[in-house]
Amino acid sequence: MVSTFSYRLVSFIRRIVRITWTRELSFQMDRSFHLREFCMLRILIAGLAFLLISPVVSAQRPLFTSSINLAHVSVTVVDEHGEPVVNLSPEDLEIYEDGELQEIQYFSRGMNVDNESLPMHLGVLLDTSASMGKDERLAKTAAIRFLNTITYAEDMTLVDFDNIVRVGRYSQNDFPRLVERIRNRKPGGMTAFYDALGVYLDGAFGQDGRKVLLMYSDGYDTRSRMPFSETAELLRASDVTVYAIGFQGNIPFSDRPRERMKLQQLTEITGGRVFFPTEVDALDGIYEEIGRELETRYALGYISTNSKADGTWRRVEVKVRPTRPELRDIKIRTRLGYYALYQEPDSDPR
Repeated sequence: MVSTFSYRLVSFIRRIVRITWTRELSFQMDRSFHLREFCMLRILIAGLAFLLISPVVSAQRPLFTSSINLAHVSVTVVDEHGEPVVNLSPEDLEIYEDGELQEIQYFSRGMNVDNESLPMHLGVLLDTSASMGKDERLAKTAAIRFLNTITYAEDMTLVDFDNIVRVGRYSQNDFPRLVERIRNRKPGGMTAFYDALGVYLDGAFGQDGRKVLLMYSDGYDTRSRMPFSETAELLRASDVTVYAIGFQGNIPFSDRPRERMKLQQLTEITGGRVFFPTEVDALDGIYEEIGRELETRYALGYISTNSKADGTWRRVEVKVRPTRPELRDIKIRTRLGYYALYQEPDSDPR
């Protein structure tokens, strides 16, 4: 059953995105692309991933694996000063799905642990369009610095774009080649930001494990066929945590608040964050914050009390029980929810 399912997924995704298979892949979004089909693909892939994932033993609880709807939630918890809270246990947390309390079946802390069973995949979305202007060199320097700080990623996916979207995936051993590619890319052309994000998500859907994407862009899209609203929906359907570094020095001043708000919305959907540096010196502090978050981020898993395989959106909320005084003034960032698995009503439940 799994092999047939996998073949259908691969065949389906090839119809959505037209791909040229070279050492460095170039993507052009097909005009027949539809959001509903892409979200359905995400749901099907999520089901396959949960069926195939190996059991993981944490210090607290084992990961429960089943064909039942297993939901996985990544959570960042910070105190009133913005510092990560690192001493939580499963008993300190509550998960609600559509208002119903769920039982936590899996608990771990830090994206730099359990890498053999749950590998960490790092993505970088790099805007090389003409709109970046003088910020283009700053973005390249920023991307290379960040990649140097995350040494526990199993692989790194670079998506650089102007009016054309290009993507390549590299192992840690290929890091020098990745840096060379970033440095040699020349700015120019229009900005297909939303299409580039869709192309990255296409590749990420096929990866098992934990996924983090860092976007370097002004967010000023001038080329994409896919609108902002559909891009946001694709992120809702994904399991990627997105951070963004927005460079706005070269876009019209009147447009900056709108583009700033869009980047904020895209990151908040996934439980990530956005930063707007004005100089290179600010990047080290930003990377320190992101790295600290990744290494203290909690991973939770639960079996939904709603067993319907109807493909509907499930709203998720994570709360911290105020069991100790220091837990009363904390903030939580996590995904807004997920799409449930889908099964045809008349299909065989096996």
